[in-house]
Amino acid sequence: MQVGKLCICGVGAVLVAVGVIGGASADTVQSADARFKAIYTREWNWRVKQMLASDGERNTVPDHLPHVDAATQAMRLAYWQKVMRKLDAIAYNQLSAKQQINYDVYKPQIQVLINNERFRDYEMPLKAGSNFWSRLTTYRHPFQTVQDYRHWIAQMRDIPRYFREETQNMRAGQARGFDQPKVTMIGRDASLEITATAKPQETGLYTPFRNMPSTISAAEQSRLRAAAALVIRSIAQPAFAKLYHYLHYVYIPHCRTSIAAYDLPDGKAYYQAKIFQYTTTHMTPQQIHELGLAQTAKLHQQMLDIIHRIGFKGSFAEFQNYLRTNPKFYPKTKLGYLKDAAWIAKEVDGKLSQFFGRLPRMRFTIKPVPAAIAPFATSSGGPGLFLINTYDLSERPLYNLIPLTLHESAPGHAFQMALAMEDRSLPDFRRYTYISAYGEGWALYCEWLGKEMGMYKTPYDQLGMLGWQIWRSARLVVDTGIHTEGWTRTQAVDYLRRYTLLPDHQIQTEVDRYITWPGQALSYYIGEMAIREDRARAEKALGAKFNIRAFDDAVLALGSVPLPVLNRHMDAFIRHGGIGPFPDEE
Repeated sequence: MQVGKLCICGVGAVLVAVGVIGGASADTVQSADARFKAIYTREWNWRVKQMLASDGERNTVPDHLPHVDAATQAMRLAYWQKVMRKLDAIAYNQLSAKQQINYDVYKPQIQVLINNERFRDYEMPLKAGSNFWSRLTTYRHPFQTVQDYRHWIAQMRDIPRYFREETQNMRAGQARGFDQPKVTMIGRDASLEITATAKPQETGLYTPFRNMPSTISAAEQSRLRAAAALVIRSIAQPAFAKLYHYLHYVYIPHCRTSIAAYDLPDGKAYYQAKIFQYTTTHMTPQQIHELGLAQTAKLHQQMLDIIHRIGFKGSFAEFQNYLRTNPKFYPKTKLGYLKDAAWIAKEVDGKLSQFFGRLPRMRFTIKPVPAAIAPFATSSGGPGLFLINTYDLSERPLYNLIPLTLHESAPGHAFQMALAMEDRSLPDFRRYTYISAYGEGWALYCEWLGKEMGMYKTPYDQLGMLGWQIWRSARLVVDTGIHTEGWTRTQAVDYLRRYTLLPDHQIQTEVDRYITWPGQALSYYIGEMAIREDRARAEKALGAKFNIRAFDDAVLALGSVPLPVLNRHMDAFIRHGGIGPFPDEE
């Protein structure tokens, strides 16, 4: 059958579209590439609508909050299982090299989405440092139009329904023993009470209305502000108060007393699924635990060597106490701390062209973490925004600020994510999704890259960098220790105290984070090791031909990908002589 001849007329084109020519289906007429592209394009568009994510072109504000009820979750599971069956039916060896890469990135995404629905992760929507309601009060994207503001007001009207669905999910989870440990949840409801009792204009919900664009008339701004305050007071705040009452008097008092993921329903399989999600590998907990022990010992010795060069005469524990108690290592004001970070970021800006050929167009700003969540939150970064936690400056050592800035801003998260989003040659599921092993591994590699940038000028700067490296290697030990080895919270705290330079408050919040977010802490060091091993392999193979700008560009050219895909890509980079970031797709 010569399909091309049949398709030259309108009737033939319609027949192909409905799949009845010669008894052949439309799928058999299409190439494997076209069938695969159709699958991921449809699913991605559906996923964006389901999750109310960015449309990829501008950050439009939806007019409602996402649906998270059990029926919606079951529908999503069925949808993604159907997508997986379609992926399994594609002949991988018939895909082009470019689409094989996309397939190897996309299929694990779908598997993770299926796993999360199967284990009913949505029934435990709280973590020690993050929750579903804080996202409503820390909106990252600037509002631009009247419609954006009207839609935000509509979202606030939808808060009671959204909170009701989340509460129903938490009730179902707690009934089957799928809830967070009580020790990690105490006090985490405080931000709800703050929002419920504040003046409407002082809540985080009102933030977009404080500085509105001049393109909106003064009269319209006044109307929108009045409408927002009314909705916050009459609809949103009562919903926050009701959720606070449930968490404070019902959910938290009845949370479980154990802390291990292994103690959850089907806990061993659940934790292994989290290892896959956050490391993109099939490593066992024991393998990760042993790797962490070995790397922590290695980094600890490097720290001891620097302390010896400094001339400190006491023990490592005494040196830790010296750092944790000497005020010269800590910022004096919140504004000064923010300015120090801005200075570091600008210094890095002047060095980027030496290490990267491609720079993102998107800029980022620096702001403090909102006060309502700061006691339990960490600093964070991403496209357009670097949030620095200024809570309790006596717990924010300055020797950690350089690696923090490299990690969260440029060339870390605010850099890597922006480059991926701006690369229109990638499909959207690679531009706008985030794979932790790659993204956190890259950000940790950037901390290490700061040595070559000349960012760590003093022995204390160098200790700050090593302190953050060992913090991540120690996570491998602590996370697996908590969830699979029977460690207590006290054991985890003591391990971090023994080997890291972290202040005590941060150690406490970090351990609670690992308890409530199984597996996520594994992504950092495992991801960094993969990148640094790729680099060592490239340097050895290419010798004098190795170019750091080409290597870094090649790593960033992929968007966010599983580590096995990154490793194969860098093998191809080496085979092609270390030239160009896209060797796989030729």
